[in-house]
Amino acid sequence: MNASDISKNRTVCFSGHRPEKLPYEGNARSPVTRIIKSILYKTILDSIEEGYDTFITGLARGIDLWAGEIILELKAQGEKINLVAVAPYRGHGKYFSGNEKFLLGNILLKAEKTVYISEEYTRSCMRMRNEYMVDHSGKLIAVISDYRSGTGATIKYAQKQGVITRIIDAQKLDEQIRRVGSRNIIYENFIT
Repeated sequence: MNASDISKNRTVCFSGHRPEKLPYEGNARSPVTRIIKSILYKTILDSIEEGYDTFITGLARGIDLWAGEIILELKAQGEKINLVAVAPYRGHGKYFSGNEKFLLGNILLKAEKTVYISEEYTRSCMRMRNEYMVDHSGKLIAVISDYRSGTGATIKYAQKQGVITRIIDAQKLDEQIRRVGSRNIIYENFIT
């Protein structure tokens, strides 16, 4: 896959918090995490139905890896989509462990294209990775709890660039689950 094979208008990128910044620290058994993953899955399927065929993950722990895993699952089910992995620097992920290390390795192995923003870690490589993804996408899907974060900055940057944004509000979702329980959640209420 070459850069010329990617159409910005048919490309989606992801942004979101690492597990420790999500409700219940992204615990896979929490109702919030399960519903976030379900909403993410549905939002990706909706994007495919809208004609998007390329998806960019920034390979961060949490949302980025979950989205990459969903894309690989959909590809295995026969969806004609591409996955692009964008690492902030070449050694990214060397300190991951357990399932996160497995997901990262699987995504890097199966992605159609991998881009390294920098050879080494720099203070700006994460921001540059986020801007690269937005600059090569027509749509951003973000999961956020706190707008004073890298995800918040990425959302603002995408909106400034005129990129379509779909924001899943994890904090609002957590508050609603605490009030009414997870069985009474209407997914569309948490996507803006």
